[in-house]
Amino acid sequence: MSTPLRVGALLEQLGTLLELERVHGTGGLDRTISGADVSSPGLALAGFVARFASERLQVFGETEVTYLHSLDAETRRAHLAQFFSFPIPCVFVTKGLALPPEVAREAMNAGVAVLRSSLKTNEFYNRIKPWLEDYFAPQTTLHGSLADVYGVGLLFIGQSGIGKSECVLDLVERGHRIVADDLVLVRRKGADILLGRGHELQRHYMEIRGVGLVDIPAIFGIRAVRQQKRIEVVVQLEEWRQDATSVTVERTGLDGETTDILGVALPRITVPLNPGKNITVIAEVIAMHHLLKWSGIDPAERFNARLINQMRDKAEINKYLREDHE
Repeated sequence: MSTPLRVGALLEQLGTLLELERVHGTGGLDRTISGADVSSPGLALAGFVARFASERLQVFGETEVTYLHSLDAETRRAHLAQFFSFPIPCVFVTKGLALPPEVAREAMNAGVAVLRSSLKTNEFYNRIKPWLEDYFAPQTTLHGSLADVYGVGLLFIGQSGIGKSECVLDLVERGHRIVADDLVLVRRKGADILLGRGHELQRHYMEIRGVGLVDIPAIFGIRAVRQQKRIEVVVQLEEWRQDATSVTVERTGLDGETTDILGVALPRITVPLNPGKNITVIAEVIAMHHLLKWSGIDPAERFNARLINQMRDKAEINKYLREDHE
């Protein structure tokens, strides 16, 4: 999971993008932001706080500021004192609007930062929300190798030494692209998209046992690497043993397996490895098979339908022969 974000860190990282400045007299830069939600206070400024989502970042646009200016000083102070009594992470003011003096005063008393942006309100939302959603997106790290094969993100997993890196290296040599080796950083975007990338220090270096570290772009060129890729199929590499009962081998493709990563179900294909098996070609077939299914063509389902139709036709012929007494 993502770590909480300090208001001061947000100001430092997004100050230029959001054209921010801190309103004089306010502090609160050590307050933490725990989520990606941003909203306007709405009726909370008018005193109705029963449904106030105070844990969100709050944005004062022209509507909110105009309303505050319309109140008399005493009413404005009372409403703002109630508003800032909640654990608000931070308040943004858009369009460079001038605020009534009570805003800075009550924010200072409550220890809440007020940051002013020269952007229009809609543009402010358009810039801050994608950044926050990316920062707070669920994430995890996986031991495996990720490659882009015919545009399909294949995540190779398996026990250490099974041959994940060697398989990806062979794929790169055949013209495909490596995304990450050994350590894959996975981030969920939206409800069902998983993006994988390599660690900043380790990215596009590959460890090959007996050789050492290999610099992929230096050897194969920049076209052999990719910064990140959507993970679409998980390829589980297993050592084949004649007496193995734990390895489930799919024979027809009708009963596909799935695996869960960050709440997203992905198809998983288990490939048993034995001497002479060309795992690289199999990986290419897995990618092309996925593209075929994505386009609406399922070979296993088609074969099953043909088999059922043939059995039905044969049954009809046998029934006819049984009823023919001439």
